[in-house]
Amino acid sequence: MISNVPSWVEVLFILTTVLTVALFYFLNSRPKLLLAIIVGYGILQSVLANAGFYQVDGFPPRPLFVLLPTFFVLVYGLTGRRVAWAEKNRNLKYSYFLHTIRIPVEIVLLQLFLAGAVPELMTFEGRNFDILIGIIAPFVGYIFMQGRMAAKSLLVWNIVGLVFVLFIVVNAVLSISTPFQLFGFDQPNVAVNYFPFVLLPAVIVPIVIYTHLSDILILRKKISG
Repeated sequence: MISNVPSWVEVLFILTTVLTVALFYFLNSRPKLLLAIIVGYGILQSVLANAGFYQVDGFPPRPLFVLLPTFFVLVYGLTGRRVAWAEKNRNLKYSYFLHTIRIPVEIVLLQLFLAGAVPELMTFEGRNFDILIGIIAPFVGYIFMQGRMAAKSLLVWNIVGLVFVLFIVVNAVLSISTPFQLFGFDQPNVAVNYFPFVLLPAVIVPIVIYTHLSDILILRKKISG
């Protein structure tokens, strides 16, 4: 753990992670096997981070052991059968409420910046505009539930939300202390090397990205008929 981060920030982040997984579970018709995989992977990454695995410099850079599995899982999740599964099981009516978890994530990131664990660019005081999606999400969900938002509008909203999260993901990855670092040299992104914040790239971000991507594919199919 990071010594100068207040305990309440760690508790808030853990609760946010649990809420993200729970929302994803209920929004996709309660897939027990997928839940077990997500929880198991989260535990594995937590154990590695707690053991100091990601705090060691070396080659290949240790953060790749979080980033690459996440990338391949996302690619697999967007194959034909997986998208068909999402289309069958996704509850679009409530899907948008999942993105409200971006609000507590942004609060945590701001506190991590104040503690010197992430660069300012990862906060809403820097380049991270993701909190706007979190604030708007419940209103989008409510309007959609009332049947007052067209599929095309939802598609645009998901695309914008995806662009926002991908933008900050790229900035965050390029702020980690690796040979590929481009940003945050005065205050690198070290938080993701520690528990519980390793769960941001390992669990929370993949769920948010996958939900956007799969909703986009589902909505495009609905629009095209």
